Amino acid sequence: MELMQIGQEIHNTSKRIEEGVNRLHKYAVAYATAEKEYRIALAKEIMFLRDNKLPVTLVNDVARGNTAEQKFKRDLAEVEYKTARDMLNALQAELSGLQTLYKAQTEV
Repeated sequence: MELMQIGQEIHNTSKRIEEGVNRLHKYAVAYATAEKEYRIALAKEIMFLRDNKLPVTLVNDVARGNTAEQKFKRDLAEVEYKTARDMLNALQAELSGLQTLYKAQTEV
């Protein structure tokens, strides 16, 4: 690889990292929002079931079943966030490798 190509790849990877950071922030906000919505829905459902005299031993299981959709959205948001974070880490490793290659080429 020539220095120009390596330099261009470093630039491209840096841009992808910048975009990834912005995307990661959006996923983090979505994850936090989904977590909040799930916890609120779960708490409301638990209170509703208690008010309706459902046996205490069943309240948690029934409430979790009744809020399964919110939990699914929360879990999906978590996976999206972690996937974006891992992809960002991979890009940072790629950039580090390119920088090492660039440095080695300049010393030759």
